[in-house]
Amino acid sequence: MALDYNIIGQRIKQARLAKNLTQEDLAEQIDISVAFLSRVERGNSHINLKRLNQICRLLNVSEGYILNGVASTSENYLTREFSDLLKSCTPEKQRLIYDVAKVIAEEGNNETV
Repeated sequence: MALDYNIIGQRIKQARLAKNLTQEDLAEQIDISVAFLSRVERGNSHINLKRLNQICRLLNVSEGYILNGVASTSENYLTREFSDLLKSCTPEKQRLIYDVAKVIAEEGNNETV
Protein backbone atom coordinates (compact mmCIF):
# COMPACT_ATOMS: atom_id res chain seq x y z
CA MET A 1 0.00 0.00 0.00
CA ALA A 2 1.52 3.31 -1.06
CA LEU A 3 1.51 6.22 1.34
CA ASP A 4 -0.84 9.07 0.49
CA TYR A 5 1.02 12.17 1.62
CA ASN A 6 -2.05 14.37 1.13
CA ILE A 7 -3.98 12.33 3.69
CA ILE A 8 -0.98 12.15 6.03
CA GLY A 9 -0.70 15.93 5.86
CA GLN A 10 -4.42 16.35 6.54
CA ARG A 11 -4.19 14.13 9.62
CA ILE A 12 -1.20 16.08 10.92
CA LYS A 13 -3.09 19.32 10.41
CA GLN A 14 -6.23 17.98 12.13
CA ALA A 15 -4.19 16.76 15.10
CA ARG A 16 -2.36 20.11 15.30
CA LEU A 17 -5.62 22.05 15.24
CA ALA A 18 -7.12 19.72 17.88
CA LYS A 19 -4.24 20.78 20.15
CA ASN A 20 -4.89 24.45 19.31
CA LEU A 21 -1.40 24.87 17.86
CA THR A 22 -0.48 27.09 14.96
CA GLN A 23 1.91 25.95 12.28
CA GLU A 24 4.40 28.36 13.80
CA ASP A 25 4.03 26.76 17.26
CA LEU A 26 4.53 23.22 15.98
CA ALA A 27 7.34 24.09 13.59
CA GLU A 28 9.24 25.87 16.35
CA GLN A 29 8.87 22.94 18.75
CA ILE A 30 10.40 20.46 16.31
CA ASP A 31 12.89 22.90 14.74
CA ILE A 32 11.58 22.98 11.17
CA SER A 33 10.46 25.90 9.05
CA VAL A 34 6.83 26.92 8.88
CA ALA A 35 7.08 26.68 5.09
CA PHE A 36 8.17 23.02 5.32
CA LEU A 37 5.38 22.16 7.77
CA SER A 38 2.90 23.86 5.48
CA ARG A 39 4.13 21.77 2.52
CA VAL A 40 3.87 18.60 4.63
CA GLU A 41 0.30 19.43 5.66
CA ARG A 42 -0.62 20.02 2.00
CA GLY A 43 1.04 16.75 0.96
CA ASN A 44 3.67 18.53 -1.15
CA SER A 45 6.63 17.41 0.96
CA HIS A 46 7.42 14.07 2.55
CA ILE A 47 8.28 13.83 6.21
CA ASN A 48 10.93 11.49 7.58
CA LEU A 49 10.27 9.10 10.43
CA LYS A 50 12.24 11.14 12.97
CA ARG A 51 10.10 14.22 12.34
CA LEU A 52 6.92 12.17 12.21
CA ASN A 53 7.76 10.69 15.61
CA GLN A 54 8.41 14.17 17.05
CA ILE A 55 5.12 15.48 15.67
CA CYS A 56 3.19 12.49 16.99
CA ARG A 57 4.66 12.86 20.47
CA LEU A 58 3.85 16.58 20.59
CA LEU A 59 0.34 16.10 19.25
CA ASN A 60 -0.28 12.96 21.33
CA VAL A 61 -1.29 10.80 18.36
CA SER A 62 0.17 7.53 17.14
CA GLU A 63 2.26 7.15 14.03
CA GLY A 64 -0.21 4.47 12.98
CA TYR A 65 -3.03 6.97 13.06
CA ILE A 66 -1.12 9.51 10.96
CA LEU A 67 0.00 6.89 8.42
CA ASN A 68 -3.08 4.64 8.31
CA GLY A 69 -5.87 6.59 9.94
CA VAL A 70 -6.23 4.00 12.68
CA ALA A 71 -4.84 4.03 16.18
CA SER A 72 -3.29 0.69 17.07
CA THR A 73 -4.68 1.08 20.57
CA SER A 74 -8.28 1.10 19.35
CA GLU A 75 -10.21 -2.12 19.69
CA ASN A 76 -10.91 -2.51 15.97
CA TYR A 77 -7.76 -1.04 14.46
CA LEU A 78 -7.39 -3.78 11.83
CA THR A 79 -10.97 -3.67 10.59
CA ARG A 80 -10.21 -1.44 7.62
CA GLU A 81 -7.01 -3.33 6.79
CA PHE A 82 -8.89 -6.64 6.74
CA SER A 83 -11.66 -5.12 4.67
CA ASP A 84 -9.20 -3.74 2.11
CA LEU A 85 -7.37 -7.05 2.00
CA LEU A 86 -10.55 -9.02 1.43
CA LYS A 87 -11.75 -6.65 -1.29
CA SER A 88 -8.55 -7.34 -3.23
CA CYS A 89 -9.09 -11.12 -3.14
CA THR A 90 -11.16 -13.43 -5.28
CA PRO A 91 -14.27 -14.91 -3.66
CA GLU A 92 -12.42 -18.22 -3.34
CA LYS A 93 -9.53 -16.60 -1.48
CA GLN A 94 -11.97 -14.68 0.70
CA ARG A 95 -13.59 -17.97 1.73
CA LEU A 96 -10.20 -19.51 2.50
CA ILE A 97 -9.20 -16.52 4.64
CA TYR A 98 -12.54 -16.70 6.45
CA ASP A 99 -12.17 -20.43 7.11
CA VAL A 100 -8.63 -20.00 8.49
CA ALA A 101 -9.65 -17.03 10.65
CA LYS A 102 -12.65 -18.96 11.97
CA VAL A 103 -10.45 -21.89 13.03
CA ILE A 104 -8.01 -19.55 14.77
CA ALA A 105 -10.81 -17.66 16.53
CA GLU A 106 -12.52 -20.85 17.68
CA GLU A 107 -9.22 -22.30 18.89
CA GLY A 108 -8.65 -19.21 21.03
CA ASN A 109 -12.14 -19.53 22.49
CA ASN A 110 -11.58 -23.18 23.41
CA GLU A 111 -8.39 -22.32 25.33
CA THR A 112 -10.30 -20.07 27.73
CA VAL A 113 -12.75 -22.82 28.66
